[in-house]
Amino acid sequence: MPPTSRPLRKLGFLTIGLFDEADPRRGHESTLEIIELGERLGFDSAWLRHRHLQYGISSPVAVMAAASQRTRRIELGTAVIPLGWENPLRLAEDLATVDILSGGRINPGVSVGPPMHYDQVKEALYPDTADAEDFSYERVRRLLDLVRGKSATDFSGVEGFEATRRQPHIEYSSDRVQPHSPGLGRRLWYGGGSLSSARWAGEHGMNFLTSSVVKAEGADGDRDFDFAEIQLSHIRAFRAHHPDGDNARVSQGLVVIPTDTASPEQRAKYEAYAAKRLPRTTSPQGPARLLFAPDIVGTSEEIAERLQAHAAFREVDEVAFALPFAFEHEDYVQILTDMATKLGPALGRPPAN
Repeated sequence: MPPTSRPLRKLGFLTIGLFDEADPRRGHESTLEIIELGERLGFDSAWLRHRHLQYGISSPVAVMAAASQRTRRIELGTAVIPLGWENPLRLAEDLATVDILSGGRINPGVSVGPPMHYDQVKEALYPDTADAEDFSYERVRRLLDLVRGKSATDFSGVEGFEATRRQPHIEYSSDRVQPHSPGLGRRLWYGGGSLSSARWAGEHGMNFLTSSVVKAEGADGDRDFDFAEIQLSHIRAFRAHHPDGDNARVSQGLVVIPTDTASPEQRAKYEAYAAKRLPRTTSPQGPARLLFAPDIVGTSEEIAERLQAHAAFREVDEVAFALPFAFEHEDYVQILTDMATKLGPALGRPPAN
């Protein structure tokens, strides 16, 4: 087994938080219960995937706020918030508020680009400005500046005077987002699957989220595309452009499903799930030429062996393993328990006390 160059330091997981349209509370409660379980099991972080107009978490910031009041230690992240749906100023206020409430535990991950199916949603999303909206990296830069405390306006000072029954009350206005959470600016992540995204995130001092999807960039033809090597090139490009160099934070988010304590029925379901998704991993998919990593199903020892042979995994010391979509709550309990008690130690991270 090839040694990892970076011992695993942070163990996290990612969930989409599915729910039934007829009973959305149950699905959201399940997500919160899974996060609470993650804290009890000793996970370092829990991440929420973002979905709009689907039966998944549409408001991860609100869910993080709820989770922050039901946990005390675990970090809470988003992977990712698509900024094409957001106003950076309002999002900066929400993120700072939740960070304050959580005691400085949130890790917002974002990405840019036009919203999915933009032609179908633009009239509802931006009825007056659809053709003028900027979905470039500039949208991320605006969010970064606002979260990091740069001015949002050229006015600050006394806004008004209002007398109360007990004493006069003077309203003050700030020129920057309030509340301001000083450490939040260092905990912003960019979710990227291309070289340009990796470089941009590095140049702007962000952290970098990698996932099970990358862009197969370069010449076409008979070239063989290797997912791990492409992801490795992104990680190295990110760190080469980051002020912190090799110490810049990168988290990897592959789909891994340990089966150590799974029932025979669960193992069969997990293997069928991975097999159904395997064909998309053999070549770049669609106009964007997306390349998907195979899901990894097996015992923790088997998964650890495959990860240790993964060129990109050997470059990271943080992971946010993605939970598969559409499994049952009990499946997630088994998978997370095996991750924390068996896979983590197999990767060199001791289990929680």
